[in-house]
Amino acid sequence: MGSNLGDREATLESAVRAIGSLPRTETLRTSSWYENPAVGIEGGKDFLNGVVEIRTKLAPRELLDHLLQIERDHGRERKPKSQSPGYQNRTLDLDILIYGDLNLKEDHLQIPHPRMWEREFVRVPLAELGVLPRQV
Repeated sequence: MGSNLGDREATLESAVRAIGSLPRTETLRTSSWYENPAVGIEGGKDFLNGVVEIRTKLAPRELLDHLLQIERDHGRERKPKSQSPGYQNRTLDLDILIYGDLNLKEDHLQIPHPRMWEREFVRVPLAELGVLPRQV
């Protein structure tokens, strides 16, 4: 999860609470927040990033739909790539990184997240929670 607009820490804390209140879902652990430069956003403000570990009985697509709604509830506006190629500033960005041992590739959803081990802003908070790279 990440935010680079508004009160970033308050947004992330609110998102953690919203995720924990999803049906059939509980929050297990949350990493510390880490400040990182915006990647791929010219002149973008720094991001505050972290990860949250949850236990859920929601299906991956159902979980993603809830996460997208939480983003919208926190002021996230998604522009079509044709209008805004590349990355954008955002009030909140939520991704599913890992879902147990599941390997999934669908339109708009790939688990494990295909670029998570390339990104320090993901690797560091995952390592804090003891999640390390492995073949899945």
